[in-house]
Amino acid sequence: MKKVRKVLLYLGATIISLVGLALIFPTWTPKIDGVNSISVLEQVEINGTGHELMIRGQDKNNPIVIFIHGGPGVSEIPYVTKYQDLLEKNFTIVHYDQRASGKSYRFGEDYSNLSTDLLVKDLLALTDYISTRFNQKKVILVGHSFGTYIGIQAAQQAPEKYEAYIGIGQMSNTLESELDGLNFTIDQAKLSGNTTDVEYLQGLTEKVKSGEMLTPRQYVRKYGGAARLIDNNADIDNGLLFGPEYNLLDRIRYNRGVSYVQETLIGQAIKKPLPSIITKLDLPVYFIMGHYDYMTSTKAAKTYFDQIDANKKEFITYDQSAHYPQFEEKEKFSKWMVDSFAK
Repeated sequence: MKKVRKVLLYLGATIISLVGLALIFPTWTPKIDGVNSISVLEQVEINGTGHELMIRGQDKNNPIVIFIHGGPGVSEIPYVTKYQDLLEKNFTIVHYDQRASGKSYRFGEDYSNLSTDLLVKDLLALTDYISTRFNQKKVILVGHSFGTYIGIQAAQQAPEKYEAYIGIGQMSNTLESELDGLNFTIDQAKLSGNTTDVEYLQGLTEKVKSGEMLTPRQYVRKYGGAARLIDNNADIDNGLLFGPEYNLLDRIRYNRGVSYVQETLIGQAIKKPLPSIITKLDLPVYFIMGHYDYMTSTKAAKTYFDQIDANKKEFITYDQSAHYPQFEEKEKFSKWMVDSFAK
């Protein structure tokens, strides 16, 4: 009996030690070789709160690209390095976890003032910090999904800071986009003969029309409206569990942040759809959409794009992709970036 008790105590102590180690295990981003390369993962005070930055590139003198993650609250730092290796050869790539998201979530910090307007101000301050740090007057701004809601407002407010604005999975009229997504999932469920899904999704029509709820993302994913050539959910899970950029404590931050910011911010975007607040931009504008994107409807994005007044604008569709064309067809996206912006 004593031996059993000792074994149990030993196992308990071992488990506690391993969990404790996992919570505080040091995080990093893999090194990039080169005399002028950069590969850093660090927390920087931006606009009054800590923001986690991951900056990577083979030459710090290359053009800078700031990526704005979506969600809201869904950081891309844990897994994005597998998709940006080609870009790192010609650009310095900056990712950041937004206020209250991912590694930027601070336990005990007061987020009662969190708003999309505040995230726009954070992005503008971050842009100034990055431009000064790398001594470059302008950077390239890339928003993805909900990040486009933040990014296009920053581009509109301070076009002098940016070489161009690129919206991937661009948000538009949220209600129109959500109805497109709902109709897509219903049609696909009918084609697959899944009458249970058809009945459930049809029953959501009035709630989606009124803005009371979004089309359930698990159904958009199930029927191919989120990703076609990659498994994005697996990317996120593997990155959070096994990637060097996040430890167990960071995963807790991530989960806390997602639940808080989505509840707070999604309603704000529904109340103020982009076509009602921004239709003119004083810099080059590019929308890059996957043909099968029903997380942020390509059709709704094109309608919004046609309303935008800009000296230069281009709507680009990736025929094999859904909501992640920059990942699903990374070679095509990298070539376009190099052809358009590399020195």
